[in-house]
Amino acid sequence: MKVHFIAIGGSAMHNLAIDLHNMGIEVTGSDDEIFEPSKTRLEAKGLLPDRVGWNPDSITKDLDAIILGMHARSDNPELMKALELGIKVYSYPEYIYEQSKAKKRIVIGGSHGKTTITAMIMHVYKKLGMDFDYMVGAQLEGFETMVKITANAPIILLEGDEYLASPLDRRPKFHLYHANIALISGIAWDHINVFPTFDNYLEQFRIFVNQLEDGSPLVYNETDREVKKIAENAANRLKLYPYSIPKHTIEAGITHIFHDSQKIPLVIFGEHNLMNLEGAKIICKLSGIDETDFYAAIQSFKGAAKRLQLIGKNAETAVYKDFAHSPSKLKATTAAVKNQYPDRTLVACMELHTFSSLNKEFLKGYFGSMELADEAIVYFNPHTIEHKKLAPISVEEVMESFGGNNISVYTDAQILQHHLLNEDWKQKNLLLMSSGNFDGMNMEEFAAQIVE
Repeated sequence: MKVHFIAIGGSAMHNLAIDLHNMGIEVTGSDDEIFEPSKTRLEAKGLLPDRVGWNPDSITKDLDAIILGMHARSDNPELMKALELGIKVYSYPEYIYEQSKAKKRIVIGGSHGKTTITAMIMHVYKKLGMDFDYMVGAQLEGFETMVKITANAPIILLEGDEYLASPLDRRPKFHLYHANIALISGIAWDHINVFPTFDNYLEQFRIFVNQLEDGSPLVYNETDREVKKIAENAANRLKLYPYSIPKHTIEAGITHIFHDSQKIPLVIFGEHNLMNLEGAKIICKLSGIDETDFYAAIQSFKGAAKRLQLIGKNAETAVYKDFAHSPSKLKATTAAVKNQYPDRTLVACMELHTFSSLNKEFLKGYFGSMELADEAIVYFNPHTIEHKKLAPISVEEVMESFGGNNISVYTDAQILQHHLLNEDWKQKNLLLMSSGNFDGMNMEEFAAQIVE
C-alpha cells in the first residue's frame, strides 16, 4: 500500500500518517507549513517532507489513496493532479471509517468534553487490558499516537468532531463514522464560519443521532437542554442512557466520588469533569466493564493534554492550562478551579483565537463567562483578526462583551506576560485558557517562572 497525505502536518493527519507507517504502509506527504510537535514527530519516523509546499509531481498513478486534510484548499495542485489521475481521495474520518467497517464504532460527540471523555475511556480500556483502536484529539500519556487502526481489534473508539471533514467533503466528521454506540456531552454553538445559525449547528447533532440504527445505545448529558431534547425525540427507537453530575465531595483540595458507600479519590476535578466521568462510565459498562473495575482504573486518570492540565505548582500557587475558548467552556473551567481552591485568588486569562471567538456577534455570548475569577484577563492579537479577514474589534467592545468589573484586556503578548510575572502569587492560582498559545508562549516554561 502507498498512501499520500495532502496537509500531513495537521494534528490528526500526522498521527494517522505515523500510525499507517507503523503498520508497514508506505507513507508520503506534503504541506505548506508544519509546526511542532508535528514536525519533530514526523521527522523521527522519516515522514517529514523534503521541502515545504505542494508538489504535483509527487502524485503518481502507483498511489493507492490520497488522504486530504482540512488545511488544504479545494484548488490544491496536488489534489487537482490526484483527481485528474483518478486516485481515490479520502478525508481522514472517511479513511478511518473504511478501515473500521467490521468493528463496533463508539463515537463521542459534543461541543465540549468529548476529548476528555474519549481519553477517560481509553485510560480505562488500557488499564484493563482491552484490545481497541481509537482516534482522539489530544496526545495522551501512555499512547504513542492519537490514532490507532489495526486489523484485529473488535472495537474502535472515536472522538466525534463536528467540524467539516475536508475541502471536498463538507460534512461534519462525526457523520462519517456511522456510530454503533454514541454519546453527546453537550451542545454550545461553535464554528459559526460553517454553521451560521444555532439551529443549523443543532441540526448536525440531530443528523448524528438519526444515523444510529434502531435499538442502538445513545448516552447523553441530561443536564443540557438541547442534548436532552434531541435524545428524547429519538426515545421511541433508541436505548437512552442519561447521565448528570455524580455525588461527590472535595476534601483538602482532592475531589472524591462516591461508589458503594466508598469515597474514591480522583486526580481530576470540576463538575464538568465529573459529568464527563459519568458519561465515560456508561460507555465502559456498555463495553462490558464492571463499575468497580471502572472506578479502580479511573482513579489514576490525570486528564488529556491542555484539558485543565496542571503545568506548575508550589505550596501556594497552581498554574493550569486548558483548551477552553467558547463561553460555556470558559465558564465551566473557571468554576472548576475556583471551587477546587475556594480560599485562593483566581487569575483567569483567556485568548480570543478562533474564528468564532473573534467574530463581533459571537463575542456577545461571552458575557459573564469569567465572572467567578477574581481577576479576568482577555487577550487578542489584532493581526490574527486581519489574517482571518474579520471585522476589527476594539478593547472596549471586548470589555463590554465580557461584562463585570474584574475584566482587563491586552493586545500585546509581551506586556501581558510582564504583567503576570510581576503579580504577587501568594495564595493565588493562574488559569491559562486558549486553543492557541498566546502568540508563542511556552506555557510550561512560563508556569515554571511563576511558581519558582
